[in-house]
Amino acid sequence: MTMGVSPTPRNQSPAGAPDTPRVTIHIGGLRASRDPMVIDTVLGSCIAACLYDAEARIGGMNHFMLPDGIDPANPNSARYGVYAMELLISDLMKLGADRKNFRAKVFGGGHVLKIRESASGVPQRNIEFVRRFLNNEQIPIVKEDVGGYQPRRVLFHTDSSRVFLKYLGQQDAQRTAEEEMVYLISLKRQKLDGDVELF
Repeated sequence: MTMGVSPTPRNQSPAGAPDTPRVTIHIGGLRASRDPMVIDTVLGSCIAACLYDAEARIGGMNHFMLPDGIDPANPNSARYGVYAMELLISDLMKLGADRKNFRAKVFGGGHVLKIRESASGVPQRNIEFVRRFLNNEQIPIVKEDVGGYQPRRVLFHTDSSRVFLKYLGQQDAQRTAEEEMVYLISLKRQKLDGDVELF
């Protein structure tokens, strides 16, 4: 596995120790843990923010599709950035993390969708949103890998805050783009996506 953020030491696997729990999150997913855990996700135009308190060794990750939107059936839906970030912060603090120690690593926002690239498009809006949100909350971004044209697979170790990143190939890119487009179109039909420009 080729890693772009953190090379794999000889004595460490991207998946962690054999007994380390591993969970996969998808669009709208979120997970935080005070115990060692590896959180795995695949990103196209979506963003994953990894937040952690290195002193308490507590960390978590979210995976959101859009920066903002309205979901009447679930106002706190984590598929939207503003809620995904607030929920992750809240979950970490409930586990004992200290907000003043929070640091962030941010990934995604790739232009994998077959739509016109623009400042108002999904990937760029996601990138700008997460940077602005973390700046406003005074949470430093210590690492980011955003933009570009490839999907990414991210593995985040909650206890050490180590991140392993792999850029995915054409077949994975096509599958990721198709999944995201289906999701976006479903939101568009439900009129839950604010003013996101798709086409």
